[in-house]
Amino acid sequence: MALLFRQVCQPIATPRTRGAFLFGWRLMALDGTREDAPDTSANAAAFGRRGTDRGQGAFPQVQAVYLVECGTHVIVDVGFWPCHTSERVGGLRLLRSLREDMLVLWDRGYHDYEMFVGARRRGAQVLSRLPSYAKPRRLRTLADGSVLAELRPSDYQRRKRGERLLVRVITYTITDPTLPGYGETYQVLTTLLDPLQAPAHELACAYHERWEIEVVVDEIDTHQRLAGRTLRSLKPVGVIQELYGLLLAHYAVRVLMHEAALQADRDPDRLSFVHALEVVRDAVPEFQLVVPEQHPLLYARLLVDLAAKPLPERRLRLNARVVKRKMSNFKQKRPEHRRSPKLLGSFRDAIVIQWEPDARTDDLQETT
Repeated sequence: MALLFRQVCQPIATPRTRGAFLFGWRLMALDGTREDAPDTSANAAAFGRRGTDRGQGAFPQVQAVYLVECGTHVIVDVGFWPCHTSERVGGLRLLRSLREDMLVLWDRGYHDYEMFVGARRRGAQVLSRLPSYAKPRRLRTLADGSVLAELRPSDYQRRKRGERLLVRVITYTITDPTLPGYGETYQVLTTLLDPLQAPAHELACAYHERWEIEVVVDEIDTHQRLAGRTLRSLKPVGVIQELYGLLLAHYAVRVLMHEAALQADRDPDRLSFVHALEVVRDAVPEFQLVVPEQHPLLYARLLVDLAAKPLPERRLRLNARVVKRKMSNFKQKRPEHRRSPKLLGSFRDAIVIQWEPDARTDDLQETT
């Protein structure tokens, strides 16, 4: 199953695919999730289970890390590890699938000098969130308000040898009080150094495309697998086999949706994954009943049916990061969070680049 996945699951977006490219770069996202496995001694030994000071988790869990094409939602690479494995370990492994035409997005949990260097060795570009503890050595302010800076490895000997990587730091804030994160200062890091080719405001807006990978996880767990229960296999090999099978099925549906979107000249995001699942399930027995000569006609009708019910325009992510149960790092959900606020303008209008005074190399920190 793993070999089949690696042979079949490749990026599929073309220049005709709406929303799949930025400045000519193919938008990709890297992130991880955990999947519950059946509570058997074999699964617990292979994958482990997470716990807190209140005790161990109910089920063994598999740590999965995905590399996703944002514009089409296809998963092009994946790795599975025991649940205590750092997502960054998985991220480093998945750099193997990056190509020269890719701009890969990841969150601040993946921030690491080796991640940036590994992506650049593959010819890919990076756009990522900068964690608060990271202090790149700032060199000078550019025309669009971004700052040219240097990343250095944490190892002292490597820094002493002069290892470094040029990046741009973009600082912005959200000015719409109805949006989560209003008034906070955000920083993103990119290896795209030319502000004329890749303006700071466009990159700040584009970083939020990383949330497409969260939608992909929801498609698989909530709608395809109906994750009210664990995976089925009582043995680790079966768990991994089932996970690859789910991803292959998801890829097949998403390839059909992409072809239907191209035929209808729509953004693939405007097609409903739930509707596509229903259409494909209904079509399978029809393809089995007719002679092969009729398959092209059925396939053409299938593509039309997939695009027949486009989704309304995508809503912005307005919900605050809060939870009902307070055993979490997120704030507790309160009555004011139950109703979606009314936006004062567009999301792009709410993002404002913060200009910084010109940086000089002689008075700035040299920490990574």
